[in-house]
Amino acid sequence: MRLHEILPPGAGQNRAKLRKDIEEYHMAYDIDFDEIDIDTFIAQRPDGLAFDKEKKLGVFLEYTRAMDTNEDWAEKKEQEKNDRYSSHLGFINHLSNREKSNWKASQTNCTTEVRGSLHTNQFLTRLESLGVKNKNTREAIRNRTVQKTFSMSDMILKFLFIALNSKTEWTLQSLPTEINNKNTERFNLHLQPSRT
Repeated sequence: MRLHEILPPGAGQNRAKLRKDIEEYHMAYDIDFDEIDIDTFIAQRPDGLAFDKEKKLGVFLEYTRAMDTNEDWAEKKEQEKNDRYSSHLGFINHLSNREKSNWKASQTNCTTEVRGSLHTNQFLTRLESLGVKNKNTREAIRNRTVQKTFSMSDMILKFLFIALNSKTEWTLQSLPTEINNKNTERFNLHLQPSRT
C-alpha cells in the first residue's frame, strides 16, 4: 500500500491524492462530507503511532488522563477516543483493501484517572498487545504511569496554590527544582494581588 505521508498544508501532489482518496472513501461508505470536513480529517492526529511490519499492523495510540467523577469514566473516555478516530481507521483499512496490501489499522487507548487509578487488567493487556511480552516490564510501566500521574497532579495543585495566594516566595520553594529553576517570573504575572 502506498501510505500517504503526513504532509503540511499545500505540500503538492501527495496532498491532492490524499484528498481524492479521502473523498472516495467517504463516498464509498455514503458518509456526508464537505471541504471543511476533509481539512479536519487531515489535521486530526493521534497521540502516537506504532507499526508492526511483520504483522502488517498500524496502531493509533491515545493517551488520556480523565476525570473519574462517574463510575463509568473509563468507558466514556474510551468511547470518545474510539469515535474520534473510527473514520481514520476505516479510511486506512479501506485503502489497504483497495490496494490489496493486507495492512490493518487499529487503536489502543491508555486511560488513567487524574488521581492515578486505571483499569489494571485492561492496561496490562494493551501493553502486551503492543509487544511488551515480559510481565515484570508491563508491571513496571503500569507503576511508573501511576507515579507520573500522581506527580503531575501534585504539580498542578502546587501551581494552583501559587496562583491563588499572593505570597509566592515560600510556595515556589516547594516546587520541584526543575520547575522552580525555569523562568518562574512569567507565572507571577497571573497572580492575584495581595489579600491583606
